[in-house]
Amino acid sequence: METEQIQIAIVDDHTLFRNGVAALMGEFKEIKIIFEAESCLQMQQMLKNKTLPHLILMDINMPVVDGHEATRWLRDNYPQIKVLALSMFEDDDAVIKMIKYGARGYILKESKPRELLEAIKAIYTKGVYINEMVSGKLMRSVAHKETGISLTKNELEFLRLACSELTYKEIADKMFVSPRTIDNYRESLFQKLNLKSRTGLVLYAIQNKIFEF
Repeated sequence: METEQIQIAIVDDHTLFRNGVAALMGEFKEIKIIFEAESCLQMQQMLKNKTLPHLILMDINMPVVDGHEATRWLRDNYPQIKVLALSMFEDDDAVIKMIKYGARGYILKESKPRELLEAIKAIYTKGVYINEMVSGKLMRSVAHKETGISLTKNELEFLRLACSELTYKEIADKMFVSPRTIDNYRESLFQKLNLKSRTGLVLYAIQNKIFEF
């Protein structure tokens, strides 16, 4: 029985990168490239005239309409299309904003083709891609929605605020505690959830439906 292909599109303003990703992904039998677009506007036109993709690889930094707004537009108009954010750098703020607007995960542009394939397959089958920020143990528990992890009231409040665009200093002010206490909440969550970054906390909160954006 032939496996269903995952239909994807690539939205990136850099032609060489976009064409390169399309060529590399086209080598995998699991993937079918539906279209490439250099901007949000071209993506919108393509969606009217082409078969809808299951997933769009979305560059975060694009002129005129960036990846954040393009992802939000997709969420509002084509919620069935999943988004995997493409980032040049490990930028928590940019990635968290993409997730808030509907992205299901992110991957660095320097990643290997096989890593990108695994990210696409994870989003297609599980609905979210959590990369090396999360250990195998947590990935399994998240997949089964049975973490069995107990968080304190303050840790939950910190986690909720960490899902916003507030800085850690602003979170401390909002919770009426010292920055040192916020550091303790963060490190406690990192240890309990086996995470390594703020982006990991946000993905955990979304996947476990602790908070809805």
